[in-house]
Amino acid sequence: MKKFKYKVIKNAVDIDVANFIYNYFLVKRDAVKHMYENNIHKRWNILGYWDEDQVPGTYCCYGDFAAETLLLKMMSTVEKHSGLTLVPTYSFTRLYKKGDVLVRHKDRPACELSTSINLGGDPWPIFIDETGTDNVISWKHNIIKPDAPKGTEIILSPGDMLVYAGCDLEHWREEFKGEICGQVFLHYGNKKNIISNELKFDRRAMLGLPY
Repeated sequence: MKKFKYKVIKNAVDIDVANFIYNYFLVKRDAVKHMYENNIHKRWNILGYWDEDQVPGTYCCYGDFAAETLLLKMMSTVEKHSGLTLVPTYSFTRLYKKGDVLVRHKDRPACELSTSINLGGDPWPIFIDETGTDNVISWKHNIIKPDAPKGTEIILSPGDMLVYAGCDLEHWREEFKGEICGQVFLHYGNKKNIISNELKFDRRAMLGLPY
C-alpha cells in the first residue's frame, strides 16, 4: 500500500453480506424506478438516480443507509491495511450495465483514500495508473493523452475490496461486456490532514444524509 498506493484485500466482505447488499440494491433500483415513473416520489440522492455525469443512464446512489453502515464497518479493515487513522466521508453505489465505461479520472478531495468492493454480478476489471501522472485532458469527453500509461488491470471477485489513493492515482474501467456489475465505493480521509477532517461525513451533519 505504501509503495504503490493501492492494495487488493481478498474476501474483505463476507460473501453472504456482499450478496445480500447486491440483491438489496437490485430491489431498491427497481422500486425507485417505479416510484419515479409513477410520480410516487421525486428524485432524491438517497433513493438513487440515473442522471449522473460520470456514468450516465446507470443507477447509482449516494449515502444509502446500508452502504453508509458498511462505510463504518470496513473502516478498521482499511486502517489496518493502509496504516492510517481515518475519518469517514461518504459511500456511493452503482449497478453498472452492459456498455458502460467508467472514464479515466482522479477523485475529489473527499476521496483521499477510497475503496471499491465488488458486490456481485459479472466480472469487470478496474485499471489503476500506478505512476500518479496526470493524463486526462477531459474526463467528461473521455479525452486522454496519447502516451498515457496503460495501467494495471485488477479483477475483483464478490467480497473483494480494492483500496487506493483516489486523489493521487487515475483509475478507470473500459467498456463493460457483461450484463450487470454491482460496486460500492467507500471513501475516507486521513485524520492527520486538515482538509480531510473538514470533509468528515462529506460536510454533512452525519452519515446517511443527502449531499
